[in-house]
Amino acid sequence: MSSVPIAAEQEPGSTITLLEPGDGSGLVRRTVLPGGLRVVTEAMPGVRSAAFGISATTGSRDEDRAHAGSAHFLEHLLFKGTRKRDAMEISALLDSVGADHNAYTTKEHTCYYAKVLDRDLPLAVDVVGDMVAGSVLDAGEVETERGVILEEIAMNEDEPADLIDDVFAEHVYADSALGWPILGTEDTIGGLGRDRIFEQYRAAYVPGELIVAAAGNLDHEAVVEQVRSVFAEQSAAAGDARPARPRIGGPPVTAHSGTRLVGRETEQAHLILGREGLPRTDERWYALRVLGSALGGGMSSRLFQEVREKRGLAYAVQAFHSSFAETGAFQVYAGCLPDKIDEVLGVCREELAKAAASGITDEELERAKGQIKGSWVLGSEGSNARMGRLTIHELGYPRHFSLDDDLALFDAVTSEEVAEVAAEILGRPEMLAVIGPYDEGRVL
Repeated sequence: MSSVPIAAEQEPGSTITLLEPGDGSGLVRRTVLPGGLRVVTEAMPGVRSAAFGISATTGSRDEDRAHAGSAHFLEHLLFKGTRKRDAMEISALLDSVGADHNAYTTKEHTCYYAKVLDRDLPLAVDVVGDMVAGSVLDAGEVETERGVILEEIAMNEDEPADLIDDVFAEHVYADSALGWPILGTEDTIGGLGRDRIFEQYRAAYVPGELIVAAAGNLDHEAVVEQVRSVFAEQSAAAGDARPARPRIGGPPVTAHSGTRLVGRETEQAHLILGREGLPRTDERWYALRVLGSALGGGMSSRLFQEVREKRGLAYAVQAFHSSFAETGAFQVYAGCLPDKIDEVLGVCREELAKAAASGITDEELERAKGQIKGSWVLGSEGSNARMGRLTIHELGYPRHFSLDDDLALFDAVTSEEVAEVAAEILGRPEMLAVIGPYDEGRVL
């Protein structure tokens, strides 16, 4: 599969096969339209649904500090009316066919999607495509949504279990846009005008920066023609532009160690204990994912057993890894009573030190692999998940992986590889973020 070109190297107007059916995937094909718009589909015969999504290859990390939150603000506004339809018509059309429709913004991309019955896929293409291609960004709607987003920021501030992720990111990636909240802040959202948002829309939502993905009971050629029709004006204006290249690598991002404590009168303390991790395309990612599962991926994991089952110190404790184009973070989250935080931290630190020194057992290795593979398959069976998978592969990988490819890579992980990555990653300087009813100078 390494010989299959990325979209940026594919001849405009051509269609190629990315994955053949029978290896854990359906038939995956990609067409690059003139102007750089790419359409990637996966045929899933036998299902009665189809998921359709359009993603911009920009997210919150592409903003400057003064305009933090603008990508998410724009996401809200694209539901508020086009040259053809007002906001009510958009919602009514999708609701009338029982569509599961929404949008989300991440650090690295923004996606608009609708999952529908297979017979209603043309409607989804038309409505979602129109939202992305023909938004008017009405000035009145900008002011209305400003209030909605400020409410969303306030709601996030009231949920320390969610806010701790932002506190950790802001501490670790203080010098990078990776550290800024996706929602923005009250100040940045308050200062975003319609002209600035429209400028971002015109720059980021051009054919070469868009990924169109669909999965389910569909016909690739039919989807391509529907997309071609919706984006005819934009594609003509784009001329001979090519699709954006995958977001892989880039200048190093500094990861800051040490502790960030946010004092707040909460019933629970919330903490993330981390280490600098790996970029998503690092070949050791699979071993690190297995390590995370063994340490905190389920009820039989080390941290769950030691923190919750044996000592009753916390209700929630888990380990996970977040990856970006050029960096990542291995993280342990726990929520506990405020007077238990020192003991929780002590147990977590001890278990991470043990794993750094000795890796994991063969039994833990096999259990972690089984858990990952089971959840991987179960989480990938729906058309929505397959559509998202196509998008992620186009956005940030040199090629598409089938489900069987991923399972084989997890199967190939050895205890020695896990021990090596544990020694390296868990031996790095500690990064800690805490929210709880503590004085700012408290030692943790």
